[in-house]
Amino acid sequence: MIRVSRREFGRSLIGGALISPSLDNMEFTEAEASRRPSLTDVEDLLVGHYTLKERPTGCTVITSTSAFTAAVDVRGGAPGTRETDLLRAENSVEKVNAVVLSGGSAFGLDAASGVVKHLEEQGRGFDIVVARVPIVCAAILYDLRLGDAKIRPDLRAGYEAARAAAAAPVVEGNTGAGAGATVGKLLGMKRAMKGGLGSWSLRRPDGLTVGALAAVNCVGDVIDPSSGAIIAGARKSEGKEFADAVEQLRKGYDPGSPFHENTVLAVVATNASLSKAQCVKVAQMAQDALARCIRPAHTPWDGDTAFSVATGKWTGGGKRADVGVIGALAADALQTAIVRAVEQAETWGPYPSAKDYRRRQ
Repeated sequence: MIRVSRREFGRSLIGGALISPSLDNMEFTEAEASRRPSLTDVEDLLVGHYTLKERPTGCTVITSTSAFTAAVDVRGGAPGTRETDLLRAENSVEKVNAVVLSGGSAFGLDAASGVVKHLEEQGRGFDIVVARVPIVCAAILYDLRLGDAKIRPDLRAGYEAARAAAAAPVVEGNTGAGAGATVGKLLGMKRAMKGGLGSWSLRRPDGLTVGALAAVNCVGDVIDPSSGAIIAGARKSEGKEFADAVEQLRKGYDPGSPFHENTVLAVVATNASLSKAQCVKVAQMAQDALARCIRPAHTPWDGDTAFSVATGKWTGGGKRADVGVIGALAADALQTAIVRAVEQAETWGPYPSAKDYRRRQ
């Protein structure tokens, strides 16, 4: 048996049964733990990572065996994206083949070209008679301060991530797009901590499934929404306690405007059948998770971007999917994915992880 905390399993719907949040430190077999909730619980979704060995950075690809409906909601003031205009409800292309999240700042958008290459080799894409054009949307985060900034995800990284895409539970922590993520940067990088990548899902008894994945690289502190406590964020100069970024702003701290290095990239997905316009609403509602878990969020210094995906594999016994319900569940799944992103991260260089920082206190 292995021990799994309530935070990992307590809020999940597994096999149609709600596990009570009052059951702390529940024990599960290794087989049960390996089936922990993940974005890939949404039927037909595949996730692959490529993490560079030379420095902490990488990319993550969300794809499927067939094209899926998608939309995006961008709230940060400094986003970096590719092919997001076609996701607007009024535009013609209805489905996409993949979503790519990448480190490396704008350079990391090259990873999407590798995903296009891989999908073309598989004969997948939008049929234009003379060719099939893979439709690949992407968003990037800034992680160039960690190690040599000339090393960043490229075409090969995207290709390998797409090639590795599988239905297994998503690998979390210092991997893929979250490999070089840091959090709590409002007081400067010397006070920051390690961020990462996290995933979660919820399944209702009727089979409706909603999953989420997040690469957390925010300027603000990351909060446990169930308690309001800071999990990871800006540290006091002594390095033993959290400074509480918002409290510092209340006291008159002026961060100026050098913090253009921060983003939460998220993908929420459902097995329901949704239109592009409905996916837009789900993406908008999912952004509530950032407001619950990150303080401050959606600043002029962030590139906060949430994609929404619908595979349409759930029939619902003829019942129509309720977009409001899906959006509410998406926000709930995403807030857990955000928390897991920092809880599963590992210390790198001067940036302690949440679990290591707790040990030091």
